[in-house]
Amino acid sequence: MPASLPGVNAATNLANPAAGSAVIFDLLSGPKGSPLDVRKLSYVGGNATYVNDAANQTPSTGALSTGIGYGMQWPIIGPTAPASIKAEGFTDDYTPGVSKPDATASADSRFMYIGGGKSTANVNGIAPSVPYTAGFGLGGAGNGGSRDAGAGPAFTGFLMKTVTAAAGIAVGAAVEATWLNRTNRALVAGESVFGSSNAASAAVV
Repeated sequence: MPASLPGVNAATNLANPAAGSAVIFDLLSGPKGSPLDVRKLSYVGGNATYVNDAANQTPSTGALSTGIGYGMQWPIIGPTAPASIKAEGFTDDYTPGVSKPDATASADSRFMYIGGGKSTANVNGIAPSVPYTAGFGLGGAGNGGSRDAGAGPAFTGFLMKTVTAAAGIAVGAAVEATWLNRTNRALVAGESVFGSSNAASAAVV
């Protein structure tokens, strides 16, 4: 990785694409220089460790390694929320990779990754699970939404959330406070989408 946007040239994908077709990605690997972005082995005192290799990166499709995913282009759910959202198998105010089934935020990454996705160092054959507590989830980019956010070289991204239009909403405008319409058209009242946050996700810890 980092994630690349279809329809954008290589130079833009190597920088920070926004104008290409919409994609989703794991926030730990999709943004440029993120913790699981392109890495290489570095040897210090005979011990091998991973270090980021952003300088020699090649953009990917932004595919998720966990098997979690949603069809894009930023799908529009019909204008009968919340019934239409439920009919599509989602929950209103749901934040993919972060929310519990009732749409409240989870305290850590155990819903995003098996075992939380991270362990402590192996000591005497034991490496307890220590889930991430911030910066995890699914991000989106494209149709005007940038892939990278925050301060580099380890960038963060922009989360997604199920939101519903109370009136007509232009492309790029807020559907609900801080959650923008990144679909291919203006929304009509009652339509729901995965809004793209206009605030950078938290740093990964």
